[in-house]
Amino acid sequence: MDAYQAGVRAGVFVDEEIAAQLDLELPRVVEARKRLQELRLLSDAPEGGPAVPLDPEIVEAELVSNLEISISRQRRQISQIHRQLRSLATVYRSTEHHPRENALIRVLDSAADVQRELDLARHRCTQERMALQPGGGRAAHLLQEDLVHTQELLRRGVRIRTLYQHTARSSMATRAYAKRVGDAGGEVRTAEELSERLIIYDRRIAFVPKERRGQEAPGAAVVTDPTLVAYLCRSFEAAWQVGQPFPEPDPVEDAQHVGSELRASILRLMGMGLKDEVIARRLGMATRTCRRYISTLMEELGASSRFQAGLLLGRREASADGEGAAHRS
Repeated sequence: MDAYQAGVRAGVFVDEEIAAQLDLELPRVVEARKRLQELRLLSDAPEGGPAVPLDPEIVEAELVSNLEISISRQRRQISQIHRQLRSLATVYRSTEHHPRENALIRVLDSAADVQRELDLARHRCTQERMALQPGGGRAAHLLQEDLVHTQELLRRGVRIRTLYQHTARSSMATRAYAKRVGDAGGEVRTAEELSERLIIYDRRIAFVPKERRGQEAPGAAVVTDPTLVAYLCRSFEAAWQVGQPFPEPDPVEDAQHVGSELRASILRLMGMGLKDEVIARRLGMATRTCRRYISTLMEELGASSRFQAGLLLGRREASADGEGAAHRS
């Protein structure tokens, strides 16, 4: 704002004089003048004359006045939308043409229909949202969209609990999301394995996605049956209890602890004879990453094949069981 101050002292803004006064190159001063004119701090230069500095308080009043008019207009539009749609909702629910609306389990094939139901459930939510998010870190744009919704729920006093898998901790975007949710009062944890994605609102309505085929977002089952929803809530609570806070206060200790859990999980699943792709899917990591873990673990075991690794794992577990029995006796 040096150029503006120089213009105020001079009473007029002449590019060459301001450039000489501030010891600046003329193109920089011309650029500064155009910017000040955009901010309405300088008048438009009349034909053949210099621009004149304008009072910032007057400019502020003009800009704020325009914004207040725009906000007032938008508020009227919002009120009108609420009045119209609420009256139509009453008509919609009073008819008998939509018996599926009262079904305890509704299967929606369209991802757009699922999103509308999710938006409605979020809008009506007053107490709690629980969510299981299997897989690794999510895309940054999805996290940003969810963050806006989550912060809005938290401002309304809704309790937020979200459970990811341990592999999400390697995602910087997911770590940043978890920190911002935690700072706003939400709770985020990670667990070793999660079976499926699940979202529950107010322990009243649950969303269970259909199996994904290809890249398209899948449909979902919308469950309102009290017995099934209660069962899904208990399943969530069981997973939540063994979850670990995310992110941990000590990143180094966090990485070591989670890394050891992942290694133990991979060893256990290898011992079950599962393929690399299945292990990766169950632990929410890329198959390539899973294979790197497996290769490292096989080297540590001294195994040259998956079959030999399975035998060595079996012997290790048998030995551990024998030692445990000896201690107990």
